[in-house]
Order: sequence, then C-alpha cells, then structure tokens
Amino acid sequence: MTTVSKLLKLSAGALELVVAPAVGASIARLDYVTENGRVPVLRGPEGELSSPLEAGNFPLIPYSNRIREGRFSFRGREVTIARNMESDASPLHGDGWLAPWEVVSAAESTAELVYRHEPGEWPWRYEARQLFELDERGLSLRLSCRNLSEEPMPCGLGQHPYFHCTAETRLDTEVTDAWTIDEKVLPVDKVPATGRYDLADRLICGQDLDNGFGGWSGIARLETPGLPFRIEITSPDARFFQVYSPASGGIVVAEPVSHANAALNESEERWGELGLRVLEPGEEMSLSARIGVHPV
Repeated sequence: MTTVSKLLKLSAGALELVVAPAVGASIARLDYVTENGRVPVLRGPEGELSSPLEAGNFPLIPYSNRIREGRFSFRGREVTIARNMESDASPLHGDGWLAPWEVVSAAESTAELVYRHEPGEWPWRYEARQLFELDERGLSLRLSCRNLSEEPMPCGLGQHPYFHCTAETRLDTEVTDAWTIDEKVLPVDKVPATGRYDLADRLICGQDLDNGFGGWSGIARLETPGLPFRIEITSPDARFFQVYSPASGGIVVAEPVSHANAALNESEERWGELGLRVLEPGEEMSLSARIGVHPV
C-alpha cells in the first residue's frame, strides 16, 4: 500500500486499486495491469479525482437513490433534506458519498475507512465503515452503518459502480420486477421484468435505462468483447438492483442496493418488502458486495 496525494493505492496480482478517502471514500480507479498496459475495470479519471461523480464507485449510505423532493415522514417526525445535485429536486444517495472519510487502517491489499455523521438534515447520528479487500480475482467491499442515536433510524445501503461499455457489452442477470419512472426519475409502476426490462443476456450500452429492479438474484455478469476479463458483480445482501444506461452510451452503472428507489416515501408498513431497515439504537447493518475480475 502506498499513499500519494491523500490517495490509497492497493495492489494484488494484476489488479491495482486507488481509493480517495477525502472524496466520499470513492474508488478513483480499479485497473487490470497487463504487459501491454492498464485496462480499466471501473471508470475513472486520468488525472486527479475532484468529485465522486467522476469516480469508479462510491458508497450509498444511509439510503440509496432518491427521496422524493427531499421529504419523508418517520414516526411523527417530518424530515426535509435539500437537493444535493443542482439538476435534481430529489436528494440522492445519502451523506457518505459527499463527505470525507478517515483512514482506520491500510495495508498492501486492504484498507478500512470510517465516516461519522452528526445530526443535521439527516437527523440521526450514525457511523459508517467501509472495508476494501483486493485479491488477484477481484475486489470485495463491506459497507456498514451503526445507529449511534438514542432513537430508531431508517437505513439502507448500496454501491454505485460505473463501468465502461461498448455496443457489444452484455449484461446478464436475473430480476423479477422493474419500476417504470417519470420525468424526475422517480418510480411509478412496478411491472414484470420482461421486454425492455429484461436483463438476461442483453446488450446494455446506450439503452436509455435509469430503473430499479426487484427480485435480484445477487449475481450479475458484464462482458465486453476485446477486454482481457469479464466482470462479475455479486452481493449476498442486496435484493434490489439499479441500472443506469444513458442513451449516449459509453458507461453503464450496475448497483447492488438493499432497497428500492424512493422507498422512504412509502409507508413504514411497506419498508420490509421494499428493503428498508429500521435500526434500533446501537444496531448495525451491512452490505457486502464483490466486483470479480475473471481473465478470459
């Protein structure tokens, strides 16, 4: 492990990982290094990382995706959260991705980071930890959240990895349901994951998708002809899957998440089926995920 310009650089076999603790615990780069040069596994900038929106991945905590217009109710409390992207009236992805994290430990192929949130717009105190473990066949991530408040707190987790794609990139995974979206990228109707929403062995680049999926199998494969590896995204803890494939192509985002988009806007009675947790004081939840890199 080396630290350069406040970055953590980890390595294992042909894989090299660069983590930016000060930029939301984002992954600046994950590369597969060959004798002919570097091949990106995750999207990342060539120069310095200045925003998590330029990163290869960032953590989603204490919720994933959107809160409708930044308002929800929980046990008599009305919570209002300001937008965190100028172009979107609904705040996205929680606090962790926009905050600096501290390095707890770092070694050749592992690192642990921590972020402690004090009550503010999100009115609960919590501690987030993220463990990075790199090996010769991929990257394992463990994201956890512990409620440090004296009252219950809603919570959800996820990861937000970006991958390069071409017209030949295929995604292969199993989901049972999809949510249609409105012009504000908020869920409208739950429909069967067929036709436009079928994710089984399909061309995925440039598909104009920004949708959530339920009934995820916990494993997704990405393969692009010409690359020296295929990618396998797995999580034993994520029942939901979010896909962003802009019509312009170039990238695809495949997110393992613990809950559905805008789940906080539904009644608490539905949170269980939508994947949201309520953490009691001192209680912790975690989401493990892996980005496998398999030579071909």
